Amino acid sequence: MSAANSGAPDEECSSLQRIAVEVADRAKSGEQVEAFVSRSTYTTVRAHGHDIESFTSATSAGIGVRVVHDHRQGFAWAGSLDPEVVADALREARDNAAFAEPDPWVGLAEPDGVAPVPFDAFDPAVAALPASRKIELALELERMVLAGDPRITGVRVASFSDSSGRFAVATSTGIAGSGRGAWCSMSALALATDGDETYTGAGSTVGFSPDQLDLAEAANDAVLRSTRLFGARPATSRRLAVLLEPRVASTIMGILGSTLTGDRVLKGRSPFADRVGESIATSALTLVDDPTDHRSYAADSFDGEGLACRRNPLVVDGVLQGFLYDSASGRRAGLPSTGSAVRGVSSTPSVGCQALSVSPGTGSFDDLLSTIDDGVYVQSMTGLHSGVNAVSGDISVGVEGLMIRNGAFAEPVREVTIASTLQRMLLDILAVGADVEWLPGGTGCPTLVIGDVALSGI
Repeated sequence: MSAANSGAPDEECSSLQRIAVEVADRAKSGEQVEAFVSRSTYTTVRAHGHDIESFTSATSAGIGVRVVHDHRQGFAWAGSLDPEVVADALREARDNAAFAEPDPWVGLAEPDGVAPVPFDAFDPAVAALPASRKIELALELERMVLAGDPRITGVRVASFSDSSGRFAVATSTGIAGSGRGAWCSMSALALATDGDETYTGAGSTVGFSPDQLDLAEAANDAVLRSTRLFGARPATSRRLAVLLEPRVASTIMGILGSTLTGDRVLKGRSPFADRVGESIATSALTLVDDPTDHRSYAADSFDGEGLACRRNPLVVDGVLQGFLYDSASGRRAGLPSTGSAVRGVSSTPSVGCQALSVSPGTGSFDDLLSTIDDGVYVQSMTGLHSGVNAVSGDISVGVEGLMIRNGAFAEPVREVTIASTLQRMLLDILAVGADVEWLPGGTGCPTLVIGDVALSGI
């Protein structure tokens, strides 16, 4: 079994890979064995009231083992890489397989010949940043927010977070791969008061290294979002255009992405199940899931089953191209895996989006704003869990933001609801901006303008 690494040689990655390969090589006759191994370190610093509220730093390691025999799957995991614990996890997975219900589609991934795209987003500066500096940064962000506007009466939390991790996966079917990654971020939640009105606003910054963090951007964003809604009132009910900035637009695209996975399609839980090759959106929309795009904070070279990540076009010029599959859902659909298995050490693989992105259109945020005669700029959405039905596509969520009149921001608005269906919203996209923003979750999205949305207020 040969091993592949997604970036530069790394002794710790090699060590994890050896553990995974050793476990996979213990497969008995007629048995498939998969080992997924990881080790990570993270830090979180929270500042409040000009002091450190909490400082958390931890390192974790673990292994997840899958055993498949006679179409029965067993799984076990452990939070240690001690050889005896690893051996116990393999034994437990075997025992669990003996009691599992048979599933004709269960099985490990098979090599498919797709070469991994080299990628190494691991800056040692993330792990090397002294704890004292992390504390300084959190306190500095809090000070910047407090100084941003006289109406800022507090900062509920200003935080610094970082994470460095490595993983390896190996299977008895001949797959072996490893990777590593590191990132850091900062965020602040500002509290603003004017008379009897109080609002909060969040700002953040993220980077692959500490040098990429922009505290001023995070502070200014938190201040702006917490202060511009004073005087907000419900608006008159009507149909209008909706302006979605990248972070809100990514929420809508995330809902779309969740409906384009093989398991949802096979279970009849996607409104787009039978529409491959059809136009499901305006021609301005192209949506891909591409973990090989190195601008994404979720970029990687291997998926959760050890197959090479690849660019998967989902919607191109408005036309639905297909769905995402892991090995199990692909077998059931009679199609190959799209390298879209996601997982953690404590779970078995499942199909999911990894790095969704919308291809840029034309125009800046201000350019798109200027095209709207009557609309609403959505700063935030509420009620997503109860107001979104990914099976039917129905969407009804509360929003707050600013009304748009004659191409410019007007009065602030709150206690209103926008309602449509996902299918209708995709067809009503009027413009896609050029301002793609890469968000901490790995999604890349520009500003979107969606027309003919129902606004319910007074």
